[in-house]
Formats: sequence, C-alpha cells, structure tokens
Amino acid sequence: MANHLTPDEIAKETGMDREEVIRICIEEGVPIYQGKIDKTLFQATLDALGAAAAPHR
Repeated sequence: MANHLTPDEIAKETGMDREEVIRICIEEGVPIYQGKIDKTLFQATLDALGAAAAPHR
C-alpha cells in the first residue's frame, strides 16, 4: 500500500475536499513533495488538530 498519495487520493480517503487537504498541508507545514503527501504524516496532523479542537474537561 502506498504511503505517499496525491491530494486527490487523500481527499477521497478522508472525505475532504482537495482544496482543504492542500490548505491543511500549507497551514500545518505538511510537505507536498513532487505532488505527493505522506499519508501517515497527514493523518497524524489531522489527529493533532482534532485533539486541539476537542473540548478539555
């Protein structure tokens, strides 16, 4: 299974828009190298953003 995917492929897997995937990469510093994104790094970034957005009790 490939670990480096295009923004379109990541968008399809995550249910996001391609533009949103690219926006997150730019804002969070996830590199897009030769048109590909490291899927594991992108997912870890999403998880961290989700944890930061979750209400603390």
